[in-house]
Order: sequence, then structure tokens, then C-alpha cells
Amino acid sequence: MTTHLNTVASEWFKQRIIGVVLIAVAAFVILFARLFYLQLVEGERLRHLSVNNRIRLQDIEPSRGLIFDRNGMRIADNRPAFDIYITLKDARPAEKTLEKLAFYTDFPIEELKEKIKKGRGRGAYKPILIRQDISWDTLAAIEVHKFDLPGITVNVKPRRHYLDKNGAAHLIGYLSEISANELKSGKYPGSRSGDFIGKFGVEKAHENYLQGKHGGRQVEVDVRGRVIRPLKTVAAKPGNNLILTLDQKVQARAENRLSGQVGAAVAIEPDTGRILALASSPAYNQNAFVDGMSAKAWRALNSNPDHPMVNKAIQGTYPPASTYKIVTAIAGLEEGVIDQDTLIHCPGWFKLGNRVSRCWKKGGHGKMNVIQAIEQSCDVYFYQVGLKLGIDRLAWHAKACGLGTRTGIRLDREKSGLIPTAAWKKRRYGIPWQQGETLSVAIGQGYNLVTPLQMAVLTAAVANAGTRYRPMILERIETAEGETVFQGAPEVTGRLSMTPTTLALVRRGLFDVVQGEAGTARRIRTRGINISGKTGTAQIIALKSEEEEEETEVEDRFKDHAWFVAYAPSESPQIAVAVIIEHGEHGSSAAAPIAQDMILAYLRGEKKN
Repeated sequence: MTTHLNTVASEWFKQRIIGVVLIAVAAFVILFARLFYLQLVEGERLRHLSVNNRIRLQDIEPSRGLIFDRNGMRIADNRPAFDIYITLKDARPAEKTLEKLAFYTDFPIEELKEKIKKGRGRGAYKPILIRQDISWDTLAAIEVHKFDLPGITVNVKPRRHYLDKNGAAHLIGYLSEISANELKSGKYPGSRSGDFIGKFGVEKAHENYLQGKHGGRQVEVDVRGRVIRPLKTVAAKPGNNLILTLDQKVQARAENRLSGQVGAAVAIEPDTGRILALASSPAYNQNAFVDGMSAKAWRALNSNPDHPMVNKAIQGTYPPASTYKIVTAIAGLEEGVIDQDTLIHCPGWFKLGNRVSRCWKKGGHGKMNVIQAIEQSCDVYFYQVGLKLGIDRLAWHAKACGLGTRTGIRLDREKSGLIPTAAWKKRRYGIPWQQGETLSVAIGQGYNLVTPLQMAVLTAAVANAGTRYRPMILERIETAEGETVFQGAPEVTGRLSMTPTTLALVRRGLFDVVQGEAGTARRIRTRGINISGKTGTAQIIALKSEEEEEETEVEDRFKDHAWFVAYAPSESPQIAVAVIIEHGEHGSSAAAPIAQDMILAYLRGEKKN
């Protein structure tokens, strides 16, 4: 009995041993099969995931090209900026990490969550930008608590900085973050989400040269996403530097004199078309666009009735007023309706049919020739010249002077202005041109519209004996190492329609405007420098009678615009200027002193006497 029991027990034990062995073998088979699958079948993919988990790619943003004036004065620079990123895979639990980040930095937690929401879909190991350009205090707080903020990294990158926050704002332009539509457009190759691109002015016009190329860094990280060591680096390529034709002394003088007023000032080198200054007032703070502007500040900027975002030098269109008499004089002389000996009597008014058109000088100028008419800006003289010419011949010469068409300056949104013709009015209004309208056009009123830049180009052409140049902003482009990759050159776009005799008569009249005893701008006569120019007062509203004009107090917004165009020195011009002050009333008092100051800043580097 005992032997039988021992045999049964032994048999049971063997079966249990076999069962355990079979289970162990099965386990090892399963484990081996799993290892085989993981290493041979899935090995490459898992190895790739492992490397991605340990090795990360970091973007290196390039430095944007710098911008200088013609004398090497730096206008646009770069400064270091610190941005915060979160890598969701390393920040687990992300919710807790964000709460700690908000606590240490005082960032609104909802704002951080919104950034995460927008950045989802980029991949668990792709850093998401959650805050740009943090302060030094915030940076210090993050560094102190970095071991408590897994997945949070701070990257330093160059950010645009304008040395004079309002300096040449409309010419240089500004940067802003690239939009989704701009990224999709294909116009910005090499740009990525979060990059800043030129949105206006020179910054936009030469974006491809300025932006540079991204680099990258391969780094090894620990399980918390902290960098252990760099493995490989491909340096970013900085953007090219721009050297402009701008003279910062003249630009600053123009902006200083325009401060508190609405208007524009342009200065050009007559023999080349190089822009020396291009100022528009009021201006705006370019750094605000890069550093971050609130919605409230943006609304205030756009709703400002003085339109600080409009470049009035190329986008502002105004009646040219008496500066247009340069055109009327050229047309009259070239068409033979007057010559240097033609005398026209000005009693202070001119009657055409039942309409009486007055001269600005109520008592009249008496008998005048063309030189005297330019010097004293006699309206009656030019009424009669315009009437003899007719609107279409007058318009032809105006267009030959470059008016009514864009100058071709390489900046966005330049306006063409308007030079009316009989056919234009018929198309626009469906009614014929009237002779009385020619009187207004002949003295720069009526439908005439020009930009300050167009008048500067015309003035420069008179100064250089008749050649119109495309306004030139870019002198050259250089690499960061100083190698020239582009060199600008003057470009002729046309010639004024006048003979040397006509030129001499017009230039003599412009000389006498400042230097003559009866010149309308004689108050800016300057010791040692002869300035030639032409004043203008652009009427905004027309009063019905002389008595009404005397009795009416005109609101500021209805006051006349003040014009002055000039070049100097008269004998060998080196600078041509056009200035307009909105509602400045008189060109001789509001605009001419600004032009004089710009001329002296360029020729002498000093303020006026």
C-alpha cells in the first residue's frame, strides 16, 4: 500500500515538473519570439524612435542683415531675444508643468494653454513656442527652477532692433511674424512658422537678401529633455547687409522739423536720383511691431486721423498748387504761346465769361514776364498761359515732367497721382471739359494730384538740366564678410520736354523766388549758398467771395496745404528737396524753412543761420 502511494506521488510530481518545464519553455519561446520581432522585424523603427527620444534637432535662426546709411551709420541692428518653448513628450504631465511655469513667471495659464492648443499636431518631440522675448527677470526665474520644469527650454535668437525707434520708419519699414497665408504663398522660401519678415518699406522690398538661412544643432538629451551634449552643428548663414543712399543727417533733420506736423519731405541727389531723405509725419515706432503690439495699440494707430501708417512721401496725393507753375511755364515756352519778352498785365483778377478768378495778390502784380511771374507766383499770368495752351497740351508736358505716373521707386504702394485731360473728364464724369477748369489746373489746383516724391523728381530734373532719374534707395548689398553682391546704379526714366533756352528762363525764375527782392521765398535767403525754389499754397476749399474770405475763420482741417520745392546750390545743384505741410497755409513760412534746414544739413552739416 505504501509502495503504491509512493508511486502515485512520484508520478504526480513528475507531471508537475513537466508542466512547469513546459510553461517555462513556452515563456522563453514567447520571450524569444518577442525579442526576435522587436529586434529584427521592428528593430529599425524602434531604433529610430530611440534615437529620436535621445537625440533632438534644434533650429538656429540666422541674424538678419543690418541696414546702414550712405556714411556707414547703422539704422537697423539685431539684439538677443529669449523665447520659451515646451516639448510635450518631455513635459509630462504637461498640465502640471504649465501650472508651475505660470506660477514662476506670472504668465496667464489660459494664454499658455492656448499656445499649446495651437501647436498640437507638430509631434510630441517638436518644441512649441509659448512665449517670445521674455525679460531678464523671467529668464532668471526659469533658470532657477529649471529642474522643476521638464520639457521647458529657453532659446536665444537675434531680433530686429531699430536704433531710432521712429527714424526713417516709412522708408525702412518694419518686421512682423509671417502669416500662414504668406508661408503657403511660396514667396518666402526658407521661412518657417514664427519667423519675422519685412512687411513694409526696405525691409519688405529686400526680404530675400536680408533674411539669411537657418542652421541646426543636433544634441543629446536626458529623459527630462535637458541637453547633455551637442553632437553636430550646422551654422546659420546671416543675411546680407544693405547700404542705403540715405543720408541720416538730412533724414534726422527733416524728421525733427516735421515733428508735431502732418506732412512729408523728400531730398534727392539731382545728378543720380539717389534718395538722401524720405520722411513722413507722423511716424510710428517700428520696434513696437517686433517687440509685440497690443490690439488696443494697433487700433489706436490705425484710427489716428493723421494716418501715421501712410507714407505720405509716396502715398499722399495733393494738389501741387503754385509749384505746378514750373510745368505751365515750360509748356508755354515750348509751345510758343509765350517767350521771355511776353508781358501779361495782372490787375489782381482775370475774367472768363461770367467767372472771375482772382490772383493771390489782391492789388495785382502789374505787367510781368515769365521770370517775374515765377518769382512772384502771379496767378493771372499763368491763368492766361494755361488758357492759351488748353488742357491737353498742358497735360502732355505735365506727364513729360513725370507727373501723373509712378516714379518707379522700389517701395510698395506708391501712388501715381492724377493729371487731368479732356478725355479723362469725359470718361470719369460723362461731361465735357470747361475752359474755366483749365485756369485752375494751370496754377496747380483743380483735379491735379501729385506726390511729394514726384515733385522732388521734377525739381531734381530742372536742377540737372532735364534728366529724370528713377529714385534710388539701395546703394549696394554686402555679405556679412563685406563682399559686394549688388551695386546700385542711376537709372534714367525720361527727360523734361524743354530746350536749353526754356531751362535757363525757368531756372532764372526759380533763382529769383529766393534771391530776388520780390521773391515769395526771399525769407530763406542763405549767406554763402544760393537756393532756387518755388512756393505753393494748395487750396482745400474755395470761398465764394473776397468779403467771405475776410470774414470766415477757417477750421484747421480746411486750411491750405503748404508746399516748397528747391535745389541748391543754384549754380551747381547737389540736392533737390520737396516739402509739404498739411494745413500749413503758406509755403513760404511753413515749408520753405524746413527745406532750407535740410539743404544746410547736407551741404554744411549745420542748422540754418
